[in-house]
Amino acid sequence: MAEIKRILVSQPKPAIIEKSPFFELANKYELEVDYRPLIEVQGVTPKEFRSQRVDILAHTAVIFTSRTTIDSFFRICEDARITVPESMKYICSTEAIALYLQKYIVYRKRKISFADGTFTGIVEQVVKHKEEKLLLALSEPHKPEIPEALTRLNINYTPVILARTVASDIPAEQLQSYDMLLLYSPWDVKAICEKLPVEKMPVISTFGEGTLRLASTNHLPVKVSAPSPVAPSLAKAVDIYIADVLAGKEVHDVEFAENEQNEEFLRTQQSKLAKKSRTRKK
Repeated sequence: MAEIKRILVSQPKPAIIEKSPFFELANKYELEVDYRPLIEVQGVTPKEFRSQRVDILAHTAVIFTSRTTIDSFFRICEDARITVPESMKYICSTEAIALYLQKYIVYRKRKISFADGTFTGIVEQVVKHKEEKLLLALSEPHKPEIPEALTRLNINYTPVILARTVASDIPAEQLQSYDMLLLYSPWDVKAICEKLPVEKMPVISTFGEGTLRLASTNHLPVKVSAPSPVAPSLAKAVDIYIADVLAGKEVHDVEFAENEQNEEFLRTQQSKLAKKSRTRKK
């Protein structure tokens, strides 16, 4: 296996580079680390929104999983002269996204709830508000896990595309100049697959189940993946990989496996909702 000397991190450059975990990694192994997003997220146009025939005011709560969809939601409302009622509730995947709402509304805990950023966390928050008429704000493309889960749980929701992800203008030749690419989203995978054939890919590292899933679907040989019990971060996973390569150890490709914990969680939620439904009927 080739030695790793140049790494591309598909994330914006940190404001304080010395605080990045990759700064320590670069010093430890004398690496050249570049930060450059492989994708750009853009809000949909008013015309694209209207083509979806979604009535925002027919809903009582909105689910947000990104700041971009928040920006697009309120911009669409402004362009369409839609006054969002003060009674509208907001369910966010993380506290940071919930706090971002302050850019547009007065932050009140009684109408804003947030999860811990995990799949189970956001689903639990949605189940708590299952009596609401929910609008699920999505980017295109998006991870299918949350819409699929809400459908399985018979949650009354409407999906709406509020942002689109497009590949950045980084040329294929520049991608090939790196020894390793660190991919943080399924859209990163899609972006590099549009630019390079599999046989010309540098070493691929992925973060998150959805990213690994799409990489496997596209037959990319993934050598590094996180999070895992031994490597909660991608920086730690890369550290382990480089150490193994320098020690002459053989590193096998990472294989994707369905998350059984998420599946068991969904089955439990289905059972709980079914029991509540039977109780109400009685």
